[in-house]
Formats: sequence, C-alpha cells, structure tokens
Amino acid sequence: MKIISWNINGLRAVIKKDLLGFLKKEEPDVLCLQEIKISEVARKKELDEILHPEKIGYDIFWNSAQRPGYSGTAVLVKSLKVESNKVKSLKVESYKVVDLDRLDWDNEGRVQIIDLGKFYLANIYFPNANHELSRLDFKIDFNDKLLKYFKKLEKTKPLIVTGDFNVAHNEIDLARPKENIGNPGFHPREREWMNRFLVSGFKDTFRELNPNKIQYSWWSYRAGARRNNVGWRIDYFCVSDSLMKKIKSAYILDKVLGSDHCPVGIEL
Repeated sequence: MKIISWNINGLRAVIKKDLLGFLKKEEPDVLCLQEIKISEVARKKELDEILHPEKIGYDIFWNSAQRPGYSGTAVLVKSLKVESNKVKSLKVESYKVVDLDRLDWDNEGRVQIIDLGKFYLANIYFPNANHELSRLDFKIDFNDKLLKYFKKLEKTKPLIVTGDFNVAHNEIDLARPKENIGNPGFHPREREWMNRFLVSGFKDTFRELNPNKIQYSWWSYRAGARRNNVGWRIDYFCVSDSLMKKIKSAYILDKVLGSDHCPVGIEL
C-alpha cells in the first residue's frame, strides 16, 4: 500500500499546478492533503465536477475549516468501484470515515481519520505556533487532546498519523538549527511534545529508516530558500510501534513543486 501526504497550501492553486497529473503519475492508494483553504460551499461550486470520483478514480472526504479560505484537510482514497469492465488491483479493500463529532475542539478542519480495516489513518494539519508564538499554548493544548484521542483509538487497532506537524523534531531536521532555537516550529515546547508523542508508542518512519539522511519537506518562500535547500522537515508519517515492521520505505518527494511543502510518503 502506498500512502502520500502533502500540505498543498491551497487546493485551487495546486489544481492549476497539475495536482491531477501528480495523482496519475504517483497512483497512491491514499492521498492526504492539508491546508486545502476552501470552504465547503466554494468547493461544491468550483471543484466538485473537476474532482468527481468517476473522473479521477478516487473517493474524497473533506474537512473544511469554519473560517473560509483557511486551514482544512482532505483525504483521497482509491475508489473501490468497478470501472471500464475491469477491477482495479486495489490494495485498499475497505474503508470508512471515523465519526469525529466528539472533537468539538477542532473547528479549523485539522483532523480526519479513516478506518482502513487493519489500521486507522489520521490526516492531521497541526497548528502553527505563529511568528510571535501567539498560538503556542493553543498548539500544545490541541496536540495533547489529539494524542489522548489517538491512544483511545489505539486500543482498537494501530494508527498511521500523517500530515504537517509544524515542528522540526531534531537539529538534523532543519538547515539552520542554531539560528532557530526558540522560534516557532523549533521551540522547546513543540519539540518536547514531539518527544512525548514518540515515547508514547509511535515511530517516525522516515527517521527510523533513514537515521542520518538530511532531507526537507518545507521551505520558506523568502530569500531563495528552496533553491538553496534551506529547509525544514516538518511533514511526517508516524506509526504505532506495532506497524513499524510493515513499513517498506519512507521518503520525501522534494523534487515535486506546487506548494511551499513537498509530498512525503510511505509504502507498507
């Protein structure tokens, strides 16, 4: 099974930059998107026809923020339907969306969870602490509530947690660690939460399989950061300990353009 995650920084923009071409080339079984930045009303009006499951071969599940043009997530899962008189060789045998009505603390469209049978897949757009750390307390509180919910789900089956975590965990995960100590995305409280998350029973798949590899998934739009590879690794696939042995590869598609982030993926 191939799962890809990508913070696209605006669904309208990335469609114009050939999102569907990327989908056709990579053919993931599941594609998780963050920062879709489109309301439900606008999406239905502008994009539902373009993204119709019969056209693209994927069923799509949405979680838009209450605030228009902000945040939001989406999950695309290969359709299980028979097309063109042949059955696709799908690795996704069944799936359903987990009822998240209990998450009354997520009104920014940040959390989606899909039940893929043998495990849960969580697509998360973690909050940004903001430049003046104005949302740091909000972020840590959000993350704590999310981890508590994950551990509850894990009693039933293991999890894959993917998305934009908005934190570089260790110095190897950003190009200029010394200059960024205490800054949003590399603040001690954010890094300490990531430590707690991993100690609680999750593995960072990329770092487990590539312990010394320096590769990034996000670059500022300023000062030619991407051209000079002054980046951060803030997009992850983390899995329950019991799933780590099933992960064949974990990778970063840093040549793929279209956003300030690039896609990350795993195969299992």
